[in-house]
Amino acid sequence: MSNIYDLAKQFKRRYPMTVAWRIKAHAKVAERHLFSDEKIEYVFLGQKNSGSLDFVNTNIVVVTDRRIMLATKRLVFGYFFKSITLDMFNDLTVKRGLIWGRVIIDTVKEVVILTNISPSALTEIDENITKLILRKRKEENQEEQEKED
Repeated sequence: MSNIYDLAKQFKRRYPMTVAWRIKAHAKVAERHLFSDEKIEYVFLGQKNSGSLDFVNTNIVVVTDRRIMLATKRLVFGYFFKSITLDMFNDLTVKRGLIWGRVIIDTVKEVVILTNISPSALTEIDENITKLILRKRKEENQEEQEKED
């Protein structure tokens, strides 16, 4: 296993109020879908739920140099995996509540809501995802300019 599990454990240690369990099983799912030449930029935990009192769907979120991956190992069999390529990414919204925060990833086709995240983690999550998107868009612009020249 790559360092996805280790990075997720570090996140959970820094932000223990984040609701997450079965981290190792989720990390194995993400590892299966990680490309051999893909670089892990950031890992965080959250729950893909519509309401803040729904505690069922713990996810590991792996931000790589190419995409944002959400992985969940189901309790009995199978798993859920979602890959958001950076060209499909539209916007990131962070909301802080009284007890937990939520991160909303807006894509071209859908909105992904991650809840039950420790409020103190929200700035770090925003910073890491935003830096990656800005860096990738800058690289794309430079490539386009080189093609034009």
